[in-house]
Amino acid sequence: MTKYEFQVSDTQSGQRIDKYLSSMMGDFSRSYLQKLLKDGQITINGGLARPSSKTAAEDKIEVLVPDLAEPDIKPENIPLDILYEDDDLILVNKPKGMVVHPAAGHSGGTLVNALMFHCKGQLSGINGITRPGIVHRIDRDTTGVLVVCKNDRAHNCLADQLKVHFITRRYRAIVHGVLKEDGIINAPIGRHSIDRKKMAVNPKNGKEAVTHYHILEPLRNFTYIECELETGRTHQIRVHMASIGHPLLGDEVYGPSKCPVKGLQGQTLHAMVLGFIHPTTLKYVEYTAPLPPYFTDLLNALRIS
Repeated sequence: MTKYEFQVSDTQSGQRIDKYLSSMMGDFSRSYLQKLLKDGQITINGGLARPSSKTAAEDKIEVLVPDLAEPDIKPENIPLDILYEDDDLILVNKPKGMVVHPAAGHSGGTLVNALMFHCKGQLSGINGITRPGIVHRIDRDTTGVLVVCKNDRAHNCLADQLKVHFITRRYRAIVHGVLKEDGIINAPIGRHSIDRKKMAVNPKNGKEAVTHYHILEPLRNFTYIECELETGRTHQIRVHMASIGHPLLGDEVYGPSKCPVKGLQGQTLHAMVLGFIHPTTLKYVEYTAPLPPYFTDLLNALRIS
């Protein structure tokens, strides 16, 4: 456990505690500091600070940062399709059927297991011991580009960009029905009111979610589209497209109970493009993952059907 101590100056008075600490502790993201607040690791003048607490001149603030636990994850020599790699980050093209990080029922064979082997454990620790290096994730049956951070500085940089919706994320998908025009879906997403394993458009308790969709090609009974995310909610594209009557082809959760394409494993969704400001060069970079063979084969079959 490491203790940090600060005393608020006159010019720093009146700030929300997380904003104040973010300016004083640049190596930690505001989301991580907010977690420390919720965990009772931050005090003001000896009393527990709250997320709504504001600073006052001469306040004495103490922050306890727990030591990072070593991840109890077995490195596995699983081949990776690496799109780019340097000392700060690694971008991989995730295959269909691969879970991103260990969880109940998936203790091995995950992307994190493969990364622990490839990076020899040199991954950021901000997102917890089961998700080393993971800044964002994509579903098991979604393919495509994913960025993973090797150090906390890079992780904080990308996490901050995600928070202000600066990262470019463009996906390719095939949806049921024939869309007639491009559109924007602006509908909050939260937990389903009955089935807690599902997400849903939830105006009352959901978080802001915005998806732009663009028609690439009409197909018989389907449409090939590109989606660009402003936000990154769980199952966002799947929930949004289903909410307007055009669920993703193959989506067993939000689409029809019977898939019209035999042998299709999960939703037809591919993370095609990821762009962001590089944490060291501070230049905008963009990476593209080519469509997987199953996707291109399916498109060709739908074109001639």
